[in-house]
Amino acid sequence: MSRAYRVAVVGLGKIGLPLAAQLATKGHTVVGVDINPQVVASVEAGRSHIDGEPGLVEAVRAAADAGRLSATTDTTDATRRSEVAIVIVPLVVGADKKPDYDNLDAALRAVGKGLQRGSLVIVETTLPMGATRKHVAPILESESGLAPGEGFYLAFSPERVYAGRALQDLARYPKIVGGIDAESTRRALEFYQASLDADVRVVANSETAEFAKLAETTYRDVNIALANQLALYGGARGADLKEAFEAANSQPFSHLHRPGIGVGGHCIPVYPHFLLSDSSDGELDLVRIARDVNDGMAARSVRWLDDAVGGLAGKRVLVLGLSYREDVKELSFSTALAVIELLRSAGAIVLAHDPHFSASELAALEVEVVDLEKPLAVDAAIVQAYHREYRDLDWGRLVGLRVVLDGRGALGAAALRSRGIEVISVGQPPAR
Repeated sequence: MSRAYRVAVVGLGKIGLPLAAQLATKGHTVVGVDINPQVVASVEAGRSHIDGEPGLVEAVRAAADAGRLSATTDTTDATRRSEVAIVIVPLVVGADKKPDYDNLDAALRAVGKGLQRGSLVIVETTLPMGATRKHVAPILESESGLAPGEGFYLAFSPERVYAGRALQDLARYPKIVGGIDAESTRRALEFYQASLDADVRVVANSETAEFAKLAETTYRDVNIALANQLALYGGARGADLKEAFEAANSQPFSHLHRPGIGVGGHCIPVYPHFLLSDSSDGELDLVRIARDVNDGMAARSVRWLDDAVGGLAGKRVLVLGLSYREDVKELSFSTALAVIELLRSAGAIVLAHDPHFSASELAALEVEVVDLEKPLAVDAAIVQAYHREYRDLDWGRLVGLRVVLDGRGALGAAALRSRGIEVISVGQPPAR
């Protein structure tokens, strides 16, 4: 029978809380840490503050009721009371596209102050290559007075879950583990084997684990950029893009992604910059070009719409779905934000709808919030995130609608065209 651990999970966001709940279901005693007192109070009361995660509400309630999940704002005390500290505080990029360590470093300093001899620290936050050994370890050593690999143990194990299915992904995808030394790796392996239903995949060291996560996310970014470029090329020459991509992917070595008007979320548009931030000239040109391609799709799409409606100035444009992808509530790096700003700069009147956000949350983006249950005068619409609520949208309520920009290739264009509505998309810009 696997042993039970005392665990501190530092960061109770959309990844940290599901992980904490999962650990508690395996019999560990878990204290979650967050700087937001409201989050802590919610978890202490057995409530999940995160919406749209199947099974999470029940898991948090059960873990709290069983006395295996508690929460605090005191990182140092939580670490002091634990054998294992898991750090899952976001690492973002600044305006200069370089990693901004401020929040992560604050968490690491607090963890370091509470480290006890023999403690295991695991970083699940995605990091640039070498950061576990060269950045994390020195902070922990300085604050604790303990030597890494001797006084405490340190490993990197990247989170690999998708918003909206976090608990399921924790059981589905292999857990990559690499320590700064063999003993750190061994201890992290034993911990995850006692904590997850998924396989645990040990790699050579923390650098290998860091690179694996960066490689998998960058692969997706580059693939999407390739799909966008191919769509622009093939669509201009008469190809049915959906059929062409499906036919290409019928060969098992082809994995073309879906083209679209942009890439969003915490991961794909961010982590390639972790590679680019310390790369030499010419070393990662493809990665850099892919980022530029995907970042440029929003402006390209708005130009298409401008052409299609004969100029956006004064036109009423409805943006459907502000989340970075369908069926989640998440604005991080959402293409919608760039699209709204571009539309506004072109003089358009921007209307917005997203069933996952309240009217006040949408209004904060300085858009006109609309109700799709009532007739609405619009000139054009952009499908930015194709939430399931839009599958049965009554397009007839959009009075005066002339053009739909299908930003995700999700619509049945024939039905709209039968209403006299022009449909444009990546690879199918306006005919004129």
